Amino acid sequence: MVMKMKKQYLETPFLPKKDVNTIIVDGRISNTLEKSLKDLKLQILKTPHCKELYESISYHPDILLHPVTGKDVVIAPNVYEKIAPLLNSLGIYTYKGDTILKRNYPENIAYNIGRVGKFAIHNFKYTDPFTLKLLQDNKIECIDVKQGYTKCSICVVNEKAMITSDKGIAKEVKKYGIDILLIQPGYIDLFGLEYGFIGGSSGFVKNDKLAFTGNLKKHPDYRTICKFLNNYEVKPVFLTEKDPVDIGSIIPIIQME
Repeated sequence: MVMKMKKQYLETPFLPKKDVNTIIVDGRISNTLEKSLKDLKLQILKTPHCKELYESISYHPDILLHPVTGKDVVIAPNVYEKIAPLLNSLGIYTYKGDTILKRNYPENIAYNIGRVGKFAIHNFKYTDPFTLKLLQDNKIECIDVKQGYTKCSICVVNEKAMITSDKGIAKEVKKYGIDILLIQPGYIDLFGLEYGFIGGSSGFVKNDKLAFTGNLKKHPDYRTICKFLNNYEVKPVFLTEKDPVDIGSIIPIIQME
């Protein structure tokens, strides 16, 4: 008799406690990247195109939605009707945000909120009001920073540790007892732009395995990154041997019980 594994929500967004079952990724990911993810036995939900955004980020999940809790996800009105049914089929509650995304910064950052444990990190001047209220209702502590592409910029490692190349974010979150590894910017591709961000090129695929869309060996802080991850008993998984690509994060949404 084959026993079916039960699925459950993440207790903390972006930080699974068990093996991941389902992830959300950019709808344009390469065949190579998709195969690597499927080889890890992951169910893949692909985002639709958001025509109001510029092409580089027009499919990025961390631009289009934000998981306030493990079972509550706010989605931009632009793509709500396309994404919500997929998440609802998994038993996840979805909400239509108040803010319609537009092409350029800062009108495209309303849902790009960084999360590290009980903290939400963003330029809250531009946060979607509905999402902000849900964060406050769930007693998530808000750390205000100047950077608006906050989730893109933050690679969460555990509930009190993160990696970023943004000095402003690093300076501010240190005040809250979060362990920061500040790395050099660049060395991550993003179609149409000079470079992408480490948060946008990564995401957990198991409770102790952090996947990157490419190999970080060319990054000048490669060894430091690996050491930092090892300090928190997290193993890097390089999904391809190419340079990492910012795909708007790999977002774990369902884990195994």
